[in-house]
Amino acid sequence: MAMPQVHIVAYCGDLGYGVARGAEMLSLMMAFGIVSRIGSGFLRIKSRHPHFLIGSWRRLCAIVLPVFDSLSSLYLISAMFGLFQGGIVPCYAIIVRESIRRGSRDPGRHRDSRLRRRHVVRRLVSGVIFDATGSYGAAFLNGLAWNALNIVIVAALLLRARQRLAMA
Repeated sequence: MAMPQVHIVAYCGDLGYGVARGAEMLSLMMAFGIVSRIGSGFLRIKSRHPHFLIGSWRRLCAIVLPVFDSLSSLYLISAMFGLFQGGIVPCYAIIVRESIRRGSRDPGRHRDSRLRRRHVVRRLVSGVIFDATGSYGAAFLNGLAWNALNIVIVAALLLRARQRLAMA
C-alpha cells in the first residue's frame, strides 16, 4: 500500500504538474510519516485495533488519490497519506511480535527478509502494471487490492483474538 509514495512523483508528471511538484508531495508524505511514527510511539499502541482503523484511513486516501487530481487536493491527500502510512508502521511491529510469540519455534529467523521481499514485490507489480497499461488507474487498483487483503487478514486476527478472550 506504499504505492502512492513510490509513484507520486511520476503520477504528478503524468498529470502535467511536473516531477518537482511530485517531489514536494513525496517530501510532505515523508514529513508527516515521521511525525506520525513519533506520535504513535507516545500513544503506546498495544493491539491490532489501531492497525485496522489506520489501514482503513490509508485505503481511503489511496481511493481518492486518482479521483481528486487538482494540485491542492494532491497536497492534502499526500499529507494525510503520509500521516496514516507512518502511523501504521509501529502497528506492524506489534502484530509481528504478537504473532511470533504465539507460534514460532525460531522467532527471529527470516522474519525481516520476508517482510521486505513482500513490500518490494508489491511495489514492482504496480510499476509493471503502469508500464503495461500506461495509466496509474490500474496500478492504484492493485494497491487497493493488496490493502483490502491486509484489512481482511487483520480483521480475521482480531476476530480470532476476540474468540480466544471469550473462551478464557
